[in-house]
Amino acid sequence: MEDFNSKELCPIALDAVVLECKDVAVLSDFYIRLLGWEKHYGEDGEWADIISPSGGVKIAFQKNEAYVPPVWPDEPGAQQQMVHLDFTVNGKEQMGLAVQKAISCGAVKASVQYDSEKWTTMLDPAGHPFCFVIW
Repeated sequence: MEDFNSKELCPIALDAVVLECKDVAVLSDFYIRLLGWEKHYGEDGEWADIISPSGGVKIAFQKNEAYVPPVWPDEPGAQQQMVHLDFTVNGKEQMGLAVQKAISCGAVKASVQYDSEKWTTMLDPAGHPFCFVIW
């Protein structure tokens, strides 16, 4: 039996996290403003990705006309989130600045918060939850 846990035998690396949305330009531009990353690919309105200046990490955006924003926090019978992004900050002051920046870029602070000492949940312009977390 093959040992598929061996990195030499089957190297697999994460290329990107893909978020579906109705408007690729709006959502990719939001994350460009929020993170200071650059557009890597995508001018056709169907797909775009942005890449971290340090390389290796990409967030991609795929157009889906039938996209329905998730409800957060989860509610029975409502569209559930399937993924969310966590971004680290270095303390309470940085948390406040990150929240202010996200709002100025078009995010909204979620009406329900958990453990607000370490986490702040935000919603991007397409309704995807993302968090700022103090680690």
